[in-house]
Amino acid sequence: MSIEGKAKEAAGYVKEEAFEHGKSVESQKKAQEGRDLRNGGRVEDGKAPKTSEPGTGAK
Repeated sequence: MSIEGKAKEAAGYVKEEAFEHGKSVESQKKAQEGRDLRNGGRVEDGKAPKTSEPGTGAK
């Protein structure tokens, strides 16, 4: 596991959680950017990307 991958995953998680409940298009766009960043970090660390719907709590 790389430090960079962990940092990307953590930053993406924070961004996704901050914006996932917003109703505006801009909030949804930022939530998706966070999810993409999170998945990028997961892939760098050799983990599978999260494919469930944001906010469902699915593991």
